Amino acid sequence: METYHEPLERAWEEYGVPPAIVTAVIGVETMYGRYLGNYRVLDALVTLAFDYPPRATFFRKELYEFLMLVREERQDITDLRGSYAGAMGYGQFMPSSYRAYAVDSDGDGQRDIWNSRADAIGCVANYLSAHNWENGAGVAIRLEVDREFRELPENSFSDMRPNMTGSQLLEMGFKIPSTHLDKTVALIRLRSDAESEYWLGEWNFYVITRYNRSPMYAMAVLQLAQALRIGKS
Repeated sequence: METYHEPLERAWEEYGVPPAIVTAVIGVETMYGRYLGNYRVLDALVTLAFDYPPRATFFRKELYEFLMLVREERQDITDLRGSYAGAMGYGQFMPSSYRAYAVDSDGDGQRDIWNSRADAIGCVANYLSAHNWENGAGVAIRLEVDREFRELPENSFSDMRPNMTGSQLLEMGFKIPSTHLDKTVALIRLRSDAESEYWLGEWNFYVITRYNRSPMYAMAVLQLAQALRIGKS
């Protein structure tokens, strides 16, 4: 965050996504570029498109998107490297996400998510912004429960998209801040060996799950971002 303060601040100004969130996504995805993946993207996508029936439709679409992007970006099709699933660069974009959300933040005429830190920062910020990140809003709040609280059925946690009010959570036995009683929120449960954690998920928590649909992923991004803010202050 210190080294790339300027591109992070520019991305915040342009897309409304805080530096700590962008930095946390890149940290969770690739350890800040240490693990970009060393599979040829072409090989990975062809293998999954034609030899992995459960998700063949998805990966055939991504293969098409990859063929399009190498032509658009004037890249050598055999040079580009990524994960075993074809995810690429600092933010691990699939080809369809690259074509839709990658940006040229450093102004060199190319959207380079492998080598340009500024482009990688702009891409992640643009992705979250395009999924309606709310600048200045919260992400999630850890919930406490009343003494008489009973474990909820599994179908209570089927949707990470905010779909109830804080007042409804209050009626279910959770302690809700007065500032969130009238807000539309989601109830998130994170399981561990010791206990279940309950969280009030705001819209921005849902936006992070558009990057990766796991609530554990979104919580990792949130808690890393919080640690980064503390470390910077």
